[in-house]
Amino acid sequence: MNQSEKLIELIMKPYRIILFLLILLPFPCIDLLGCTTIIISAKASPDGRPLLWKHRDSDEERTKLKYFHEGKFEFIGVVDVSDTLAENVWIGTNSAGFAIMNSASYNLNIPDTCKRKDREGILMKLALMYCANLADFEKMLDTLSKPYGVEANFGVIDAEGGAAYYETGNFKYKKIDVNDPASSPLGYVIHTNFSFAGKKDLGGGYIRYMTAEKLFMLGSQTNDLSVEYILRNVSRNLQHSLTEVDLSQNLPRTDNDTRFVYFEDFIPRFISTSSVVVQGVRKGESPDLTTMWTVIGWPLASVTIPVWVCGGDQLPEILTAGTHKNSRLCDWSLQLKQQCFPIKPGYGSRYLLLNKLINQEKNGILQKTLAIERRTLPEINSQLAKWRKQGVNKIEIQSMYVSLNDLIKKEYLQEFNLQ
Repeated sequence: MNQSEKLIELIMKPYRIILFLLILLPFPCIDLLGCTTIIISAKASPDGRPLLWKHRDSDEERTKLKYFHEGKFEFIGVVDVSDTLAENVWIGTNSAGFAIMNSASYNLNIPDTCKRKDREGILMKLALMYCANLADFEKMLDTLSKPYGVEANFGVIDAEGGAAYYETGNFKYKKIDVNDPASSPLGYVIHTNFSFAGKKDLGGGYIRYMTAEKLFMLGSQTNDLSVEYILRNVSRNLQHSLTEVDLSQNLPRTDNDTRFVYFEDFIPRFISTSSVVVQGVRKGESPDLTTMWTVIGWPLASVTIPVWVCGGDQLPEILTAGTHKNSRLCDWSLQLKQQCFPIKPGYGSRYLLLNKLINQEKNGILQKTLAIERRTLPEINSQLAKWRKQGVNKIEIQSMYVSLNDLIKKEYLQEFNLQ
């Protein structure tokens, strides 16, 4: 056991006991929906750029990207297809380099008698429309009428190096400054579906929190808290911190070697609908370089595509859709998801057909999608490095969109025989 593993074991040992006790407590069934998130400060990331990640879980599985020309700033956000007026944004970034996300919290508004509820997506869209930095967001919170109609951990980064969570209930909020060593000694803060300022021993997402804590600690020890580490090693992670199950070990031999596994409380879930990392900029860099690395649809069957607000509103076609249509990449991922969860009656969604996802022959759905990423990401990173030296070129962004769109479309149609 190396030094990092010993450190993880020391940290995790007392938490395993706590987690068993938490499961035994008579909690209401509130963790059906939720998200796993992190903010990594500039000082903790390998290249000095802050990162904001949201792995979204929702019962609205049909999602898309949308470009907005509303308010003071242009912005890009993840929206639900069912939200035909696009009134809610679930993570996004604007032309000022301001980015915001949330995870639902279930221990702030207790007791909760307010009728005004579920306005998190509305609040985030408003912030993207008018906020350039953390100070603007705090001013917005201070001036909005109460009750806010929210119960969430809002994560925010800006182009000035700001990085903070705002644990926000109906009438007040508490700021956690990720740049402050007192509240973030390792330079990052994780949130799932409880708030540190909320009522103790309530909320949800404790097992996912501990899985993420272990993974990000390892990333921190190896100085690898990068975009690729998050999207490959955390968002698609198949480890369970409580049971210590690791589905990536002892794989089925082939994609026909049928093996069902119980699939609950992993970071990726049956109800996961997207995974997005917003990579901010160093102080002095143009906000135009703020990059929204987007995995739209079921993350275990989708691929990463970056977008930039300064690239204009012609986003890759497979990420967008008309008013009532799903994005094609999301739709493809859902078709593949059905292969992984073929049991429909009862609690079939709790049982993953593992051999379809990963196997020793390396032709599982996740293995194929990660292979696509390995072919596309090096060129993307090379182009981004060039823009950081020479300035962003909108024409080149649009050219990249077209190339990525065509390549990924071809790969999905050939590899998975989808329509």
